[in-house]
Amino acid sequence: MKHAALQNMRHAVYWHDRLAADEAGAVALPSAVDVLVVGSGYTGLSAAIQTARGGRSTLVLEAGDPGFGCSTRNGGQVSTSVKPSFAKLAGMFGAERARNIRAEGQAALTWLGDFVASEGIDCHFTRSGRYHAAHTPQHYEMLARDAEVLKRDDGIESWMVPRAEQRSELGSDAYFGGVVFPDHASVDPGKMHRGFLTLAREAGAQVLGHCAVTGITRERDGFLVETERGAVRARDVIVGTNGYSTGLVPWLRRRVIPIGSYVIATEEQPEALMAELFPTGRIASDTCKVVYYYRPCPDRRRVLFGGRVSAGETDTTTSAALLYEKMCAIFPQLEGCALSHSWSGTVAYSFDEMAHTGVHDGIHYAQGYCGSGVSMASYLGMRAGQKVLGLAEGKTAFDDLPYPTRPFYTGKPWFLPAAVAFYRWKDAWQSQRALARQ
Repeated sequence: MKHAALQNMRHAVYWHDRLAADEAGAVALPSAVDVLVVGSGYTGLSAAIQTARGGRSTLVLEAGDPGFGCSTRNGGQVSTSVKPSFAKLAGMFGAERARNIRAEGQAALTWLGDFVASEGIDCHFTRSGRYHAAHTPQHYEMLARDAEVLKRDDGIESWMVPRAEQRSELGSDAYFGGVVFPDHASVDPGKMHRGFLTLAREAGAQVLGHCAVTGITRERDGFLVETERGAVRARDVIVGTNGYSTGLVPWLRRRVIPIGSYVIATEEQPEALMAELFPTGRIASDTCKVVYYYRPCPDRRRVLFGGRVSAGETDTTTSAALLYEKMCAIFPQLEGCALSHSWSGTVAYSFDEMAHTGVHDGIHYAQGYCGSGVSMASYLGMRAGQKVLGLAEGKTAFDDLPYPTRPFYTGKPWFLPAAVAFYRWKDAWQSQRALARQ
């Protein structure tokens, strides 16, 4: 453990330091609205922008500060979001549906880039590209095969980088080459969320923090929504709580697995070192089952490094020490550098590793982004808002998909520590075996 590196570290979110104080005044709780949105992350705000612009009185309720959750706590990496392969999806749903589902990932990334640009959101959205590194030679070969399939089936461009040329993409010898996805992007997630919040308010939506929803009851002509501050009647309800879901809608909670993801930021580093570590400025990740992700911050002065560090959830002192150790294993050049920030956020996985959206018992929802929610949460939130407005373009390829859970699962993943421990052991064993064969 590198305790000296943590000496002056703050247990705070790096992105939050980049934001001015939210100067919005107090919002009184209305007695009735057309649309009530539960959750003020990307999903909820994106939906609220649509419904408010569509002329519906819209109220967004948040248990904490607006944007408290993972929408402002993630690593700011943006991908095409759909994890299952075309072949796997085709086996489940047929080729046409599989192609449409995969296309939604591309659509989400394209939509987000276009939306940020057209709305003038200053959030450092950049098509930086991603370097996805192989932690064993076998995984490099797997990446090469997968890249060919992605180009053939989805039209996704990429190119392989062998280990001998890896330093042109990443200042590390810890991997066995990798693949570059040039269309993937980076963003300042805090500023992006603030942009969404501003747009929602400008459209007329009310956003009320520190007002947890405690109950939703369906009535003949809508819903009665009970909160810490009183009750509100709403014609339509959208739930977008993802990894922060409670027992408010048990059916939804039973279908997502909340998983903590942890991030550290280094103190500012010399420009020459940052150029050595990230020659192309790309975001990066690896093929470990328990994945690590990292990148330069938008001004290219710090390293942001994140991942899952332990079998169970932990505190941000313990996670910082573990992440620091892994970061220095990948980048020995950072040995001895100090950390400035350590924080965590909660993502939500579905059992089939797909996002889901639809209507259950009259309640609209979108959730289960599986760690790739920056674009998909924003995109599916937007589509949910369009559905509430009755617009045909709100339909997605995720609509009406089977949404699996497990017997006796209530939303508390008792099985997660064992699963994470096994995959961490497997990742380490594969890496050590690969290094021993060099």
